[in-house]
Amino acid sequence: MASAGIVNIRRDVDDKFYRYRMPLLTTKIEGKGNGIKTVIPNMADVARALSRPPTYPTKFFGCELGAQTSFDEKNERYIVNGAHDANRLRELLDGFIDKFVLCKSCKNPETELIILKQGRTEDIIRDCKACGERTGVDMRHKLTTFILKNPPVKIKKGKKKTGTGDAAAGVGGGGDSPDAEASPVENGAESDDELTKKIKAEAKDLNDDTTLTKEEWSADTSPEAVKQRIKALEGGLAGVSIANGEDEGSDDDANSPYSQLGKWVEESKDSHEGDTKAFLVAAYKKAEELGIEKKHKSVLVFAQALFTDDVLNEIPQYGALFAKTITSEKHQKALLGGIERLVGLSHPDLLPAVPKILMALYQLDLLEEEVVTQWGTHVSKKYTDKETSKRVRKASEPFLKWLEEADDDSDDDEQ
Repeated sequence: MASAGIVNIRRDVDDKFYRYRMPLLTTKIEGKGNGIKTVIPNMADVARALSRPPTYPTKFFGCELGAQTSFDEKNERYIVNGAHDANRLRELLDGFIDKFVLCKSCKNPETELIILKQGRTEDIIRDCKACGERTGVDMRHKLTTFILKNPPVKIKKGKKKTGTGDAAAGVGGGGDSPDAEASPVENGAESDDELTKKIKAEAKDLNDDTTLTKEEWSADTSPEAVKQRIKALEGGLAGVSIANGEDEGSDDDANSPYSQLGKWVEESKDSHEGDTKAFLVAAYKKAEELGIEKKHKSVLVFAQALFTDDVLNEIPQYGALFAKTITSEKHQKALLGGIERLVGLSHPDLLPAVPKILMALYQLDLLEEEVVTQWGTHVSKKYTDKETSKRVRKASEPFLKWLEEADDDSDDDEQ
């Protein structure tokens, strides 16, 4: 899906760098006459981003429109009877999100639904993992009857070194803290989907392709040449002071310094007239002006604003800026988070290229082996939804395997 098909979960937030994203709801009209119906092809993907079963928003549409609904969960087919405009259903989805997803207190979508029983009375509660508040839903809405009859699937928590299930509670794995690292990638997930099989097949000879050749990168963007430019850039930035302090503010706020930085980079990156070094220095000074040049979220913003579907050629171009701003494991993880969003949400066609992307970053010393290995074996909801996180990590397996084998060879040489 192209980036145009990704929108903010809260569509009232006009911020490209808003953390919570979902696919734009799509529709398809089928049938004629009394048999006409509206199929929602990507309802499963939308619901996954909301951490809700796809039956809930589909049934919500039916309640609001006075229409019959039907689901074929095995084939991910969700239908509302009648012909309904896509924009109308998107507006209704906003209503569902407001009533059954967003925390009533902080308006954050990082919630799970819980059913509380008190005697014969049952209430549906939104348990927010962001602010900790528990807020009730309007039990007068018709959807609540459906939810009570089809309650959220609760998955038992537990430490699993080789587990086969998600270590989460609530609807669709929505029980993780937004910043928490979830359980390691499960052995049970070894029943690889076709995409993973394709990636593995194409990358099984990765050991023979560990050097990014001049043909792939062109002579002036080889790792050696880029490292020389990094040193030159660092010399140009030597006099720039770096402020101390912890992360402040929210990257979800359209007026936050992170949003301002991202918008500035997007507007300026094509206007430097070929002088990439001058642009990178200016970008760093812009971050300094906003007081966030040392913060790991700035690395995430740079990755989102700079990288496109041509990321393999852009990494050596912009590597110097990341070399200057990445100063800790947290910064490296933010860079990986940017890559997750790039290939998982904006440009899924890049998934097979994940091993080469990681290799390029690794060769420029932007990522350390330990950080990549830990990232690759721990699914996280910090930067994307859990399913996207899993897909990106699956795609990274050939590179992780190469790292492990390279490390084994190094150990053998030392003996």
